Parts: sequence; structure tokens; C-alpha cells
Amino acid sequence: MASIDLRDELLCSICLSTFKDPVTLRCGHNFCRVCIGRVLDTQDGSGVYSCPECRKRFRVRPALMRNINLHNVAERFLITQQEQEEITGICCTYCVDSPVPAVRSCLHCEASLCDKHLRAHSKSAEHVLSDPSTSLEKRKCSVHKKILEYYCSEDAACICVYCSAGEHRGHQVEILEEASEKKKRKLRNVLQKLITKREETEERVGSLEERRRKAQEKAAGEAERVTALCTDIRRRVDDLEKKVLSEISRKEKEESLSLSALIHRLEIKKDELSRKMRHIEELCNMTDPLTVLQDPDTGDLCDPEEEGGDEDAGGHDKQPHDGDDLDVAVISHTLHTLCDVISGIRSGIYVEDPADILWDVTTAGNNLLISDDLKTATWTLEKQKRPETAERFHNNNQVMSRRGFTSGRHYWDVESSRSGNWRVGMCYPSIVRRWWHSEIGDNNKSWSFWRFNNQYSVRHDSKVIRLPDKISSDRFRIYLDYEAGQLSFYELCDPIRHLHTFTATFSEPLHAVLYVCEGSIKILGGRSNWVKPS
Repeated sequence: MASIDLRDELLCSICLSTFKDPVTLRCGHNFCRVCIGRVLDTQDGSGVYSCPECRKRFRVRPALMRNINLHNVAERFLITQQEQEEITGICCTYCVDSPVPAVRSCLHCEASLCDKHLRAHSKSAEHVLSDPSTSLEKRKCSVHKKILEYYCSEDAACICVYCSAGEHRGHQVEILEEASEKKKRKLRNVLQKLITKREETEERVGSLEERRRKAQEKAAGEAERVTALCTDIRRRVDDLEKKVLSEISRKEKEESLSLSALIHRLEIKKDELSRKMRHIEELCNMTDPLTVLQDPDTGDLCDPEEEGGDEDAGGHDKQPHDGDDLDVAVISHTLHTLCDVISGIRSGIYVEDPADILWDVTTAGNNLLISDDLKTATWTLEKQKRPETAERFHNNNQVMSRRGFTSGRHYWDVESSRSGNWRVGMCYPSIVRRWWHSEIGDNNKSWSFWRFNNQYSVRHDSKVIRLPDKISSDRFRIYLDYEAGQLSFYELCDPIRHLHTFTATFSEPLHAVLYVCEGSIKILGGRSNWVKPS
């Protein structure tokens, strides 16, 4: 009772737990430092602080004084409490004055014993001792109240000696320990399999995490590159805008000055014509013929078509020369320059490295399994039930790469399985996707390197060239020089060995492509701007 009262005195009134780093307010009440600190923080806005226990108010936030004695008492109480909890796990049945840890349990007596009482305990055979346990009644037969000593494998039940001679008579019965050891051996086998599976799963997770990390790094690099490219686009656009606007302003000023000069000359001409018109009207109104005929200015007025000045050969007013118009050609050239910049940047943003050639599942035939990393294609008897689309190869086991090449020099390496028939090569995206003539090498849209029954050949437009040399490697290289119109195949041995080169004038993008009938093909990697070996 006293310990309960002491525990109540060691409880913080805020968190209702034993004090942790107790502090004291000026009113004398104690709290955990963290608890009272949070309460005072909530009171900061009001400007008035109060004790949560007695509600005494303070004008200024009260200082927190550490209560060392209370801290020591609380800490000692917690240690004692933990020790008692450890002792009272399984205690001696006969030590009633104070709890003493039990070291053994007697299944016959259904009692737990400390060292002292164990020495005085009966040594007869019926008193079976075991590790300390709180559920001793479960170790006895519920019917005969005898110790469970046997295991019936037919009924999967633990039984006593009377059960083995009664309802389990004739069943396969084992001693409990032997049956337990057998089950442990099975469990260890299961455990080993689970450990192996877990290790495989961890390895798979590690591989996927590495792929995710590389994808994130690649995305970050692409984002940084795109940002830099867009910044460069904006700078070039601004420069081109300033240049075009400056050119427009200069031409506008030149044309304005030219037109102003012409307008001034025409105004003078208009005034002169008005003067002559008035003089002629005066002469026409005169009645004296002698005055009209002898007027000295009428000689210049008789033929106005002969007037020179600011008229062209057709009698029209001279206009500013065409060369003085706004230089549309300069502006057009500038805008074309901008388009070239954008096109160049656009073509460079999402160019993949050939090492990242991935199979396009939307083109894969339904007897091909494509790996999660899109680099391995494996033949399978089981149809994959992919939707029928115009892009997909039907009636054959082919798949194309996602990207295509329209220029440059590139290669990609593959590794084949030891068995099976396959073809690897390149094709145009316009290759037909149905029936047998869509297989690579059997049309003029594709070129292939072919293994069939351990014989190797190359094939284009159904024309076959057999390779006489023995090929022992399972790794091969496909090399493309688009501008030179060359598609070559190599055996990856030491040294690398040239097998065959097709020559053509390529007219479409070229995609990597393969055909598998039994076995598998895996992409190993590749490279751009590679110099072909001699």
C-alpha cells in the first residue's frame, strides 16, 4: 500500500507518468521539464502564465528549477520497478513472502521451483522437470491428467501413455522428443529455403533499387540538361528578338526620312502648280488679246507634260527605291536561324545512348517473354495474350527496339542462349507485321544475322549467304554506319572477328530487331560514334 502511495507522489500531473527530469515552479509544484515547457509555450501569447496544478499566476514566464532529490527518488523507483517486473516473469510457487525467480517447473506437481525448493523436491520418475513455464496444465492430457509423452503422427496430436494404449492403439506413435526433432529438421529445411528466397528477394530489391537510383540520376541529369538548353533557347530568342526589332526600327527610320523628303518636294511642287493655275485663270479672264498673247510666262505653261522634277518616265511621282523597304530577307533569315536552333535542341534532348536500347513490348509477338528491364527476349510456348494492334508482330516471335537511328555510327552487343534458333539485325519501322514474310531478312525492309540448327548465315530480301567459318562464341556485335550505308556483324571473340557487311542506301530510321524460336537473346550494351575495327 505504501509503494502505491509513493508511486502516486512520483506522477507528473500533466503526463500522468513517473517524473522525468522534474523541475519546480515558485509555487512549489513539480512537473516534468518537457511537460511544463509545453504548457508555458502555449501561454506565451496571452502574456500571463499559470501553474497547471494550483492555477497561481505569474506576470513573467517562471524560471524552472531542477528538483535533484525528486529526480533521484523517481529514477531509483523506476529501476526497482523494472527489477521486480523481471523477477515476476515466472516465480517460485512456494516462495510466498517475496517473489523469487523459478529455475525449473515440475509437470507432475504443476509447480515452479527456485534453487532452494528444487533441492528439496522429489527425485522420483513421475516428477518430470522442465524449463520454467506458466502453462503447466497444457502439458498434461486433458482426459487422463497424465503427462504428454508421445506424439501420434496419424492424428497429429500429443498424447499420454493411456491414450497410446487406448484410442490411438495401432497408430504410429513416437516419443515426444523424437517427433519434435523430426519436425525441427523439416522446419530447418523450410527455414533454409525461406532464407534462400529472402536472399534472392533482397538481391532483387537491391537490383531494383540500383535501377531506381540510376533512373533518378539519369532523370536529374536530363532535367538539368533540359533546363540549360531552355535557358540557352531563351537567351538566343531574346538576342534574335532584339536583332529583328532593331532592324525593323532602323528600316522604319530610313523609310520615314526618305518619305519625309519626298513629301517636302511634292509640297513645293504643289505650291508652284497652284501659282501657275491662278496665273492661267487670270489670263483666261482677260479681254485684251494682246496681253494674253504677249505674257512672258505662258511659254512654260502651255505643256505641263514636259514638266520635270519629281516624276518618273511614266508621269508618276517618284517613290522610295525598293531597296529602301524593310529588309524582309534579313528578318526571314533570322527567324530561320531560330527554327534551326530549336530543331537542333529538340533533336538532342531525348537521344538515348545505344547502351540503353530497350525492347518495345507493344511490338512483341505473343510467344515472346520480355524481361522487366526490357533487355532480354525469351521464347515461350505459353501465349502472352497481348492485345492485337497494328504495331505488334503477328504469327512470329519478333520484337523491335523503342528507338531508331537516322544518322551516325553505332553498335549494340547481344548474347544468345546455347540452344535455340534466332535472328538479330535491324529493320525499317515500315516492315510488315503479319505472316511469315514479315520475319527479318525475308523482305527488303530488314537485314539479319541468323542461327538455325547451329548453322550461321546472313539474310536480306530472302537472299541467304551462309557463313563457312566456325563460330564458337555466343556473343555478337551489330555495327551501323548510317551515312556510309553499312550494317556489319561481328563475333565477339579475342580478337573480334568480322562476319559480314551489308551495303545499302538507308531511307528510313533503322531499329534493332530480333526473332527467337527457342532460347533467348539478351542486350549487353552499346555505344555511339564508334570507329569500326579494320
